[in-house]
Amino acid sequence: MRLGPVVEADLPALAGILAEPAVYGQGYVMHHRPTSADEALEMARVRYLDPPACDGDGRGRVAYAVRLLEDSPLGAAGEVVGTTSLGEAYLAHERLHLGWTLYHPRVWGTPVNPETKYLLLRHCFEDLGYGRVKIQTDALNSRSVAAIAGLGATREGVLRRHTRREDGSFRDTVVFSVLADDWPAVSERLLARLR
Repeated sequence: MRLGPVVEADLPALAGILAEPAVYGQGYVMHHRPTSADEALEMARVRYLDPPACDGDGRGRVAYAVRLLEDSPLGAAGEVVGTTSLGEAYLAHERLHLGWTLYHPRVWGTPVNPETKYLLLRHCFEDLGYGRVKIQTDALNSRSVAAIAGLGATREGVLRRHTRREDGSFRDTVVFSVLADDWPAVSERLLARLR
């Protein structure tokens, strides 16, 4: 995988992922499925192109495009197959959130997510020196809950009635974390999965 901040040229691919019906059928329910190509493109622009910058006090995030590094059965080298972000960075508390992740259904269950998470967690712990990375998801998104658990993150619990969805309902949020002390074991586990 290759990760880089989302740029304008990535928006059509991200809009296509946002428009995929399977995404919403598997528990991605915070937002509605776009009803047109134009709406999908605008949703991608608003969510991923220029989110507010991280300020170190918990506001803002950096959205990354997830690209295939080389030609494979998953697609062509350089193709955008998803997005993920780092945000809610609190420098004083050495913690941040890895989330806002969305992949094309054709890469679900492949090495794309473990490799992406490995690269970002390594960056968080080894390059940036954070002590805690939170990863969370909607309790209804069983695919995501299983994927996060499979990374080796520690399940901390469920925040009930935590966040209002776009449709007005409330989601229960399942919270996981990886601590700096956990990182060597989590790193080895992820590398073993990728071998």
